[in-house]
Amino acid sequence: MSKQALFDIEVIRAIIARGKDLPGATLPLLHEIQDAIGYIPAEAVQLIADALNLSRAEVHGVITYYHHFRQEPAARHVVKLCRAEACQAVGSEALADYAKTKLGCDFHEHSKDGMFTLEPVYCLGQCACGPSLMVNDVDVHGRMTTAKFDDLLQELRAEK
Repeated sequence: MSKQALFDIEVIRAIIARGKDLPGATLPLLHEIQDAIGYIPAEAVQLIADALNLSRAEVHGVITYYHHFRQEPAARHVVKLCRAEACQAVGSEALADYAKTKLGCDFHEHSKDGMFTLEPVYCLGQCACGPSLMVNDVDVHGRMTTAKFDDLLQELRAEK
C-alpha cells in the first residue's frame, strides 16, 4: 500500500469515528469522505459497514444508488452537466451528446486525455439560464452552447 493510501485510510477512520453515531450516518459519512478524498475508496466500504453494523452490500448499494458518489478518483476537472427538465427544454440533451463526443467518454467516465470527468447533475439552480454546467464544483456556466463548451475546454486545458 502506498503512503498516500495509508494517509487516506487514516482520514477515513477519523471521519468515521467522528460521525458514526449520527442518526442516518451512512450518507453524511460518505459525503464527508468524498469531500476529503475526492472519491469513496473500496477500502472505506468495509470500515463504514463495520462502524455502522451494516453489510458491505448495504454500503455499496448506497454508493451506487447516488450518482454523486465516485468510486475512483476524478480527473483534474469535473464537468457536471445539468440534466433537469428546465435545461432539457433548452437543449441540454444536445449539449450532453456533444460533450460526450468531444470528450470521448460517457457520464461517470474520464476523457480520452484524462483531464476531464463528465458527470450528470440534476439541477444547478440556474433554470432561467439553461443549459448550464458546473466545473470543479465552483464555476457555473449558463446558456452553454457547443461553441462556449469548446472555449471552456480550451481554457481549462491551458491552465497549469
